[in-house]
Amino acid sequence: MSDPLRLGIAGLGTVGAGVVKIVRQKAALLEARTGRRIAISAVSARNRDKDRGVPLSSYAWEDDPVTLATRDDVDVFVELVGGSDGPAKAAVEAALKAGKDVVTANKALLAHHGQALAELAEANGCVLRFEAAVAGGIPVIKALTEGLAANEITRVMGVMNGTCNYILTRMENGGLSYDEAFAEADALGYLEADPELDVGGIDAGHKLSLLSAIAYGTQVAFDAVELEGIGRVSIEDIRQAADMGYKIKLLGVCRMSGRGLEQSMSPCLVPATSPLGQLEGGTNMVVIEGDQVGQIVLRGAGAGEGPTASAVMGDIMDIARGIRVTTFGAPASQLVASTPAKAATPAPYYLRFALADKPGALAKVASALGEAGVSIHRMRQYDHAADAAPVLIVTHKTTRAALDAALAAMPATGVVDDTPVALRIEQV
Repeated sequence: MSDPLRLGIAGLGTVGAGVVKIVRQKAALLEARTGRRIAISAVSARNRDKDRGVPLSSYAWEDDPVTLATRDDVDVFVELVGGSDGPAKAAVEAALKAGKDVVTANKALLAHHGQALAELAEANGCVLRFEAAVAGGIPVIKALTEGLAANEITRVMGVMNGTCNYILTRMENGGLSYDEAFAEADALGYLEADPELDVGGIDAGHKLSLLSAIAYGTQVAFDAVELEGIGRVSIEDIRQAADMGYKIKLLGVCRMSGRGLEQSMSPCLVPATSPLGQLEGGTNMVVIEGDQVGQIVLRGAGAGEGPTASAVMGDIMDIARGIRVTTFGAPASQLVASTPAKAATPAPYYLRFALADKPGALAKVASALGEAGVSIHRMRQYDHAADAAPVLIVTHKTTRAALDAALAAMPATGVVDDTPVALRIEQV
């Protein structure tokens, strides 16, 4: 009988408590599937006295996660503290330097320090696993690093923040304004302490940068992700997009172009009949396209105790089986610094204007678009009671640079009452 795999778990919030429950309740299953008993040696959290709904008295307690990370009776350090720096970073570094394998759900930590931590892990003969950091219970990291490793990845895209998808879904299904749907999500406890991490696209941008690194063999480059949140999406946009056969999603897209690595996290229109268009509520979806496999669609719970703890345990069980893989699917020394490129792949765009209700206004807008090389595919004007007329335009495929040039010329027309809304239409 082999020795047990001994865990030290730092962070006993929703996910940490979920991991403890699985280890306790599924012990026989875990051992049968890995050939090795998995046991918890010690735990750490900020409050020792809090009731977490699971017995903890049989485990050693450490107030300091760094001390926990270096205990002699810990083989795998499980970091569920969160945060890009502070105790989480210090504890992970200490564990790797002490020769401990690390499993984490911390996307912010890896988005900001992934390359350095991958190098540290390899220098000390350790593995650093992070399935739970992206898309909750969906095994997208394993899919990219292992199952699709023989493919050249042509595009990765997905809905990776359940809170934003919940807000957009409630706006559509409930006829709510953005502010109303935001307040509802907040009341249900769906938002981060800093809501901008969710609705500003930052949380999802962290995740996209990790997928990009694996897909294209590059160093993590979160700072190069083009971020735009959902705050400017109105109920009118959602209704009018639906009228034209589209849904609006906060969509992450990465692809390698001749100019460099394109990474964007922004509201996009997708066909209503597509898998992404049919995604409701807090569910996540990642679509991966490879030259050999074609298109793969992964859908599932993007957060929550069970799904995220399941992903953490998947990494722990691989370590118990003796499976050793590099952090980002290739040796850290071979990961290249990417050349950041603004999204330049041509695509159609949805535009919403509030135009002055006077003769010739629409002609001036069309002229400004045409002078920038942007061609109109279809256009709609809706009834209105105020002085500004709502006008929707769907362009033919164009580059964002050409579109930006056209939008920059709009104030000079004297007929555009507000900053236009411009959303990319992504084909799925």
